[in-house]
Amino acid sequence: MPRTKLSASPLGGSPDETESLFYEALQRGDIDLLMSCWAEEDDIVCVHPGGGRLVGAPAIRAAFDAMFTQGTLRITISQIHRIQSVSSAVHNVTERVEVMLPDGVHSAYLLATNVYHRTPEGWRLVAHHASAGASPTDTLATEAPSMLH
Repeated sequence: MPRTKLSASPLGGSPDETESLFYEALQRGDIDLLMSCWAEEDDIVCVHPGGGRLVGAPAIRAAFDAMFTQGTLRITISQIHRIQSVSSAVHNVTERVEVMLPDGVHSAYLLATNVYHRTPEGWRLVAHHASAGASPTDTLATEAPSMLH
């Protein structure tokens, strides 16, 4: 299936615009829009909380397809920390994820790192890694931690 292009120009768009479309696709359950946010490279990678490493578009698509069969997600991102160079960008965000379950809405806070590369098609996601453990009161640390792990 051909992939939808977000931007025809290698200089068009931005990592922020790609990220916005990625989260919009998650909320809409739109697998084609979601996959158009990813780079067309064999070694793209995704890690969901508590899950293993998914490498390549077929594995990533299958995981999100399975997720969407359970319903759509409502995700709000905050506390965005950006690092950007000429050809790559790293965004670390707090995600508030809400899902509808039989007993009502459940929410969780996750930390996610999204890595973007500038490709011939524009800025594309090459890695998404989300993990549990964030809280709504987490703040960005500005001092070095006393312990690495």
